[in-house]
Amino acid sequence: MTLGIDVNDTIKGLCEKGVIDCTTKVLNKMNGTTEGFVYTLTVNDNPKYVLKLDSSENIFLVEQLYQTYTNNTLLPKILYTDPAKTYIVYFYTAGTTHYNRGAKINWLTLLIKELLNHYEIYQQTDKWGFWLEDPCQTWRDFIDRGVEYARINVGSLLPVEDYYKVKSYVGNISTGEEHERFLLHGDCGVHNFVFDQNTLTRVIDPSPIVGPVLYDFIYAFCSSPDDLNLETLISTFTLLNHEPIERSRLIEEVIIQLYCRIGICLKHHPHDLADYLKAWDYWKVLLP
Repeated sequence: MTLGIDVNDTIKGLCEKGVIDCTTKVLNKMNGTTEGFVYTLTVNDNPKYVLKLDSSENIFLVEQLYQTYTNNTLLPKILYTDPAKTYIVYFYTAGTTHYNRGAKINWLTLLIKELLNHYEIYQQTDKWGFWLEDPCQTWRDFIDRGVEYARINVGSLLPVEDYYKVKSYVGNISTGEEHERFLLHGDCGVHNFVFDQNTLTRVIDPSPIVGPVLYDFIYAFCSSPDDLNLETLISTFTLLNHEPIERSRLIEEVIIQLYCRIGICLKHHPHDLADYLKAWDYWKVLLP
């Protein structure tokens, strides 16, 4: 039982509606968001569907994202959304997340061309960040919230001077009122990228937010510790449809997100910490 839903009863109902094959079985359960879960469903022992259970607010947001980008080649194809917004079903994509991803410049280039450059303006809210779950009044507030959360996890691992440097960069971020708001994936990192034979094939498990396109780009760039260098950043950023930005401002954005990523790494991916700390030493000295 998850979120008050019996998974087997849900599968039975989907079979009766003709949404999924009636020989469908549950293969496994993976952690989803804080409140939800993701189940892989099989037909004849082969993975075929994904069942995502979550709060009604989160399912509503995910449905909005998929409906907005229904023809996008990197996003899953939705089969069914529960009218009560308790779950969503989409086709399974074979491959691996995190690993066997090939060179960052290759998958990041594909991500930019096939997804990020197709983001659309979202005009249904004047808030930034998360829509329904405590949205922020300004974009700067949203980023600052992420830095403060990261500081809890970072603790004394990094010098306090590093924290204050990051905070100063946050202060340089535009509040956002003068910029257009785009509908973003919101959790656009390698942990949600499906790779097959070192090629990016799918971007899954969104946590949709409203913000600038640059956010998903920097988030993706910092989501793995390999090739975290200025050359990879600049060569891929030139492909992004984005308003002009000074080189120093772009570096500041990376340093902010890298600090947040170290906080996430400490909590969820400690095996990557050594490489992230090397990257941190590289990036923090690029600006005076």
